Amino acid sequence: MNNENLKGHLDFLLLSVLATGPAHGYAVIESLRQQSGGHFDLPEGTIYPALHRLESQDLLKSYWQENFPRRRRVYELTPKGKKVLAQRREEWLAFSNAVNATAGI
Repeated sequence: MNNENLKGHLDFLLLSVLATGPAHGYAVIESLRQQSGGHFDLPEGTIYPALHRLESQDLLKSYWQENFPRRRRVYELTPKGKKVLAQRREEWLAFSNAVNATAGI
């Protein structure tokens, strides 16, 4: 898949992955890869800045988890993040329905 198609949708995808529960960055990357059948195989240099941006917008919160061999930062949706995700899902459904109708799918 062309990464240009992903522009503008990365935040929505990250919020969607984290809607299932808190996760550390690598788990988010793996979840995106697995759930997309390998289409979204994104590098850390793409994911971590986006996670930090979403946190600065109060859509995510994070904390350090210490009970592993290495400590890791865990991200989860805030109440504001849940509202934004719901809005973006509605927008995506309307957009994809319009595209499908126009394309005769």
